[in-house]
Amino acid sequence: MIRYALRCDKGHDFDSWFRSAAGFDTLSAEGQVSCSICGSTEVAKAPMAPAIPRDESARPLDNPASALEQAMRELRRHVEENSDYVGESFATTARAMHEGKIPERSIHGEARPDEARQLIEDGIPVAPLPFRAPRKLS
Repeated sequence: MIRYALRCDKGHDFDSWFRSAAGFDTLSAEGQVSCSICGSTEVAKAPMAPAIPRDESARPLDNPASALEQAMRELRRHVEENSDYVGESFATTARAMHEGKIPERSIHGEARPDEARQLIEDGIPVAPLPFRAPRKLS
């Protein structure tokens, strides 16, 4: 059995179960699938998120399973313990430090690709991190 989210030509959303994907296609082509609200037979599959069962045996993401994952965890911890997180103001803060407008210090944060490219083109030393900030590790 398969469940589809459906939408009719009048914009009504509903769902229905079918024996198989081919079963839906056959019934729909024959005009046998109708809107549960208005009865229209002009029905199409609506966008839907797949239902993914949770794998109870999956390990926590913060539990490294390899030497590489452990090295990444240690790098992240080092960066977070030895620099200030400046969030989305990373590009502005890095530029201000480079221009001598504010005191230099180690920082990390987020920058849009165009901001990072401009910093590099302007000779401001920056590098991408292989992880997402700012969540602190315990």
